Amino acid sequence: KKMYQGNTEDPCDVDDFNPDMYLDKLLKECSLTELMDREHEMYKQIQALDSEMQTLVYENYNKFISATDTIRKMKKDLKKMEEEMDGLATNMASISQFSGQISGTLQGRREHMARLSGTHTLLKKLQLLFQLPPRLKACMERQAYGQAVKYYTRAEAILHQYHDMPSFHGIHHDCNLIVTQLKERLKEQLNSPGVTPRELAHLVQLLFELQEPTEALCADYLLNAGKSLEADLEVLQQVTLQEDILQFMDLACNRFVRGLCNVTEAYLNLFVNQLPVVESWVVRHKLESFVETLMRRYLAVVAQRLAAEKCCSDNSILVKALDRFCQRLEGVAGGAYVEPALHIAREAVRGRCSHALQALCQFFSQHLTDVRQDVALRKDNLAQLHAGLRSAVLEQVGQVLAGLQAFVQADVSFAQEDCFREPFCLDVRERVVVAFVRHINQSALEFCGQPSGLLLLLLSRLSLDMKTSMVNQMLEMVDEHFPIAITPASTLVEDSGQVAQTLLDDFVRAQGLIISQMLRKSVETRDWLHTLEPRTVRAVMKRVVEDVTVVDMAVGQLYEEGTRKQRSSDSSRRTYPYSASGRAARGGRWASVDHSLLSNIQKLFLEKIDIFTTVDFSRVSVMTGIIKIGLKTYLECIRLKTFSRFGLQQVQVDTHYLQLYLWRFVSDENLVHVLLDEIMGSAIHRCLDPVLMEPSVVEVICERG
Repeated sequence: KKMYQGNTEDPCDVDDFNPDMYLDKLLKECSLTELMDREHEMYKQIQALDSEMQTLVYENYNKFISATDTIRKMKKDLKKMEEEMDGLATNMASISQFSGQISGTLQGRREHMARLSGTHTLLKKLQLLFQLPPRLKACMERQAYGQAVKYYTRAEAILHQYHDMPSFHGIHHDCNLIVTQLKERLKEQLNSPGVTPRELAHLVQLLFELQEPTEALCADYLLNAGKSLEADLEVLQQVTLQEDILQFMDLACNRFVRGLCNVTEAYLNLFVNQLPVVESWVVRHKLESFVETLMRRYLAVVAQRLAAEKCCSDNSILVKALDRFCQRLEGVAGGAYVEPALHIAREAVRGRCSHALQALCQFFSQHLTDVRQDVALRKDNLAQLHAGLRSAVLEQVGQVLAGLQAFVQADVSFAQEDCFREPFCLDVRERVVVAFVRHINQSALEFCGQPSGLLLLLLSRLSLDMKTSMVNQMLEMVDEHFPIAITPASTLVEDSGQVAQTLLDDFVRAQGLIISQMLRKSVETRDWLHTLEPRTVRAVMKRVVEDVTVVDMAVGQLYEEGTRKQRSSDSSRRTYPYSASGRAARGGRWASVDHSLLSNIQKLFLEKIDIFTTVDFSRVSVMTGIIKIGLKTYLECIRLKTFSRFGLQQVQVDTHYLQLYLWRFVSDENLVHVLLDEIMGSAIHRCLDPVLMEPSVVEVICERG
């Protein structure tokens, strides 16, 4: 059942089936009805198997009969074939017998015919010898030098064999004269200027067959082949820069390199491959010296042309030219000049890196000039100028790196060599990007000490961005396609941070000196002993506040606010030190002494104010530094002057006006209060009649001003 119905998972189909145990199990576990059903089912299965077996027999009956007939026919045919093979063997034996009889009969005649054939061949050779001089002369007249060499080489052995015989002595002499003349003709053609490399190889082959000395032939062949190749080099040197580098390289590969390969191949076939090992070493050495001399000149010409290729706008053209240059030299001298070619390619690409750096530096200088003009003309606010400069620098670096990626593409064969790829990636990082970062820092530092105004502030913010993000962004762009590094990012970040700090400190000093100049001139040019009673704030104080406000707005566009100390509720109400005002109002000689003593005692409990200190990258820190410089200068100028009562009161009005506005710009308002108190204290100390105005009057004057 399993054979006809497939792999049925029925326990009855297993090989170890025990029918008795199976029946006992059914009788014990099944009811009578179930037993009847099981019997009926098995009866149907038996009938189905019966039917299938009958069908199988009927279907294959004809095949069995046909197979029986075929076997019977094969037995009959084999018997007939055996009879035919026996007849064939008998016939072959008869043929062998007749063949032996014929060979024995013709043995004598065969030897006689062989002797006649040898005699005939000898006569033909002798006839050829007699006809050789006229044939050689005819070939010489027709300039069929190849045919003449063929005739002579075919008869040379026989001529040499019989040259001692008197009848052949004249023939030998005539042939030698003609062959000598033939050699001279061939050498003349060999040295002619218009001979092609193919003709040159043919002439050398003819002379070689005429038994010319090998070394002399090698020298003549290389000498004449070198003339053509040197002419190709002269043509390459005369190619102007109007033709792009790809056209130049096509000309070089298709003319010189191909010609050199053809000359080398012909030389090997003519000399090296046809000589013993000892002799071939000598002629091979001649070839190596010849190739080395020409290749040295060729590489120098290519290197010179590549060095002049500084303005190639499309790097893909240079990549194709260099790839063609390196690939073509793989077939010269077994690839011995691939490494020098890669060295030339490295130098050429290094020139492209230098050109890329130069382009970046020119771009930055031009863009910086435009920004400087915009800052001077105040066309845009500093935030917009800074954002534009930042994005322009990053975009330009990305474009330059995208152009240099052409040299490391997967389909560029020479770019896959480690001796090229690693130095190139290093050049891109160090000689382009790192050098450009340092150029930006150096260019920014050049503005220190110059009247650059807000440009210093803008450059300090750019350098700070270089420190926080731009350096890492540029190096990430490099590492994506040129993964090799020497200078760590931390070094560049630190350098940019130092540049940013230097620029910001210089900006603070420059702006502080501008404020100082105005205050110093206002003090030095005024006659404080004969001044009138103050009615208003001096114009210079208003100008100082205006300039400080403008600078504060500019700094606020680029830097965050920063941290301020908690302000008091009466920051804008103080007018002067109250202890000094009481004593000044009383007047008298002891007042100045008492004030001087009190001022010195107060200084003992005040923190020292550093004027020229490093500022933080924040708005309030920058403004604090500027205001400290200005007020310190104002203080030193006050200490050098002598004041009348009205002069002192004018200083009182001016300092109160400054206090009303300057405290809001600094990180600690007490700093302004301390400096202004020192200014007032110095003015009181230098006053001949130290009487101060009432605070209410001072406030009215300042509010009116």
